[in-house]
Amino acid sequence: MAWRVVLSVLFLISSNLQTGAVGDAQVPCYFIFGDSLSDNGNNNDLLTDAKANYPPYGVDFPQGATGRFTNGRTFVDIIAEYLGFDEYIPPFATANGSDILRGVNYASGGSGILNETGQQLGERISLSHQLQNHLVTITRIKEMLGTDPATYLNECAYTIWTGSNDYINNYLMPDIYPSSELYTPDEYADVLIEQYEQQLKTLYSYGARTLAIFGLSEIGCAPAEIAQYDNGSLCVDKIDDLVLPFNNKLKPLVSELNSNLTGAKFVYVSTYGVSTNAIPGATATNSTCCKTKEDDGQCIPFLTPCQNRTLISYYDGFHPTEIVNVEVAAIGYAALLSADTSPFDIHRVSGGSEGGYSESKR
Repeated sequence: MAWRVVLSVLFLISSNLQTGAVGDAQVPCYFIFGDSLSDNGNNNDLLTDAKANYPPYGVDFPQGATGRFTNGRTFVDIIAEYLGFDEYIPPFATANGSDILRGVNYASGGSGILNETGQQLGERISLSHQLQNHLVTITRIKEMLGTDPATYLNECAYTIWTGSNDYINNYLMPDIYPSSELYTPDEYADVLIEQYEQQLKTLYSYGARTLAIFGLSEIGCAPAEIAQYDNGSLCVDKIDDLVLPFNNKLKPLVSELNSNLTGAKFVYVSTYGVSTNAIPGATATNSTCCKTKEDDGQCIPFLTPCQNRTLISYYDGFHPTEIVNVEVAAIGYAALLSADTSPFDIHRVSGGSEGGYSESKR
């Protein structure tokens, strides 16, 4: 809705959340898991087609092209600002020394819930491998603190947004993956949810207690998918219909985990519809800000991107512009509508206000 992004931006400004903002962080550390929507450089040195460490990516980011698949900040960069961090969380690929005490970003472009997802792109760090990397970090933190880091980790914030590639770079590629022949959409969602449940429980066993789990957005509205199916509409409905069973199963899973895991304060964040509703007066969603390659929908290197980057939802064929990331971060951190998060939002459990379940979100 047009007014919602206005409220989001006003909230961002009123909270003085910007790069270099001073103040105590609401949590001691912030750990990030996911795919290219969160990746901030983990793929830079991998042998993969899924990397964004070249212009025009990063045209609006202070350090330029860092590996972020957008023009500026990712949604996790903005959440880090909301949480009060004065520096962005470093990627696992380069995090070292005491930097890891404030958190690590493990996200990897092209990765998914299933280990095989995205294999045609080359190297990528699957969610299961990201959890292994997190265990490496925990061991290093234990050595630094000289004690069991469980209590420290229990107080940290965690976000995870993954699953899109399990459709884009798996189920929707029948020439490479057999998944669409083996499973109906509902059965495939069950496969993903079963694996995801175990991965989330593993993350809990490693110390995660405050965890925001983002549902899938309408991937059928991505310009690359519209171009491939060329159906003349704003979105490919049959693709969007694929992800709904996943979201419909993920939300109750989050509730179940909260009930069964002692101390868990897991949040389900709904992002479905954000890319098509986030920007007042936005250009049609089938437009991209950068000129894209036909084979993978990513930006053609070194070409000048569009000037009206605050009026276009997608930067390349799959990834949103920074203005959409602002909206996603605002929804997850401080939900503006009762349907945005369940059963509470990050703000309520990260020190922004008293934790606990919100009556308005039950």
